[in-house]
Amino acid sequence: MEIELGAGTVEYTDTGGPGPVLVFVHGLLMDGTLWDSVVASLPGHRCVVPTLPLGAHRQPMRPETDLSLSGIAALLTEFLERLDLREVTLVGVDTGGALVQLAMVDGGARVSRVVLASCDAFDNFPPGLTGKTLFLTGKLSPGLFGLFMQQMRLRAVRRLPIAFGWLTKRGDAVSAGWLRPLLREAAIRRDTVRLLRAFAATPEVLLEVAERLPAFDRPALVVWASEDRVMPPEHGERLAALLPKGKLVYVDDSYTLLPLDQPAEFARLVGEFTAG
Repeated sequence: MEIELGAGTVEYTDTGGPGPVLVFVHGLLMDGTLWDSVVASLPGHRCVVPTLPLGAHRQPMRPETDLSLSGIAALLTEFLERLDLREVTLVGVDTGGALVQLAMVDGGARVSRVVLASCDAFDNFPPGLTGKTLFLTGKLSPGLFGLFMQQMRLRAVRRLPIAFGWLTKRGDAVSAGWLRPLLREAAIRRDTVRLLRAFAATPEVLLEVAERLPAFDRPALVVWASEDRVMPPEHGERLAALLPKGKLVYVDDSYTLLPLDQPAEFARLVGEFTAG
């Protein structure tokens, strides 16, 4: 499916149905396929999964689009409004969790509860070696950025700590697919360089967001990978402590991308949370 928003065309999937509405938000250089196994494990829910312009999107954005973290969070809010989604459980991992935090503090009138899963928070922006490497490559021209990223075609490179190696134990086949639009399309490379530069220009953004999180008085589940090497587990504890109705759960045998490494367990936790 596609929807035309102020920034451009956004692709999404929607399982439909009358059940509780879950909106899943992916991270940087990822698309909606991150959530495929989780969605398949949540029958009875209406699962809506947008592919946001975070570097793995297939439709280039308009040249004037604000591709900062705040700009993309506003795009997510517009997406909820245009589809008239209400009483939403917003679920985010990696940079998607940062976007959920921004939605939480900027009103989030359509959001009834949130799930923050191993995500950028506080001063961990850019997160880990992967984020720092990406932010550095954003200083390149789109052409040179594209040349640098060509090496990601190789599995050995994708599995390095500066790539996806510390983000997922088991998700290489899925992550390889995320890179295809960027490797093939000059317009997607231009978008990606723009967003990386915009992200790098606001390194304090999540520290400012954290100061406002205690005002979010709706249920919040914080799910963290106990073996996470990119998102410090103590950040999960801090987020849960900041949120008046926050609850923290750890998941074993997973890196950051819980939807790839432990999809069944993650889906179980989300399903129980929405039922409660």
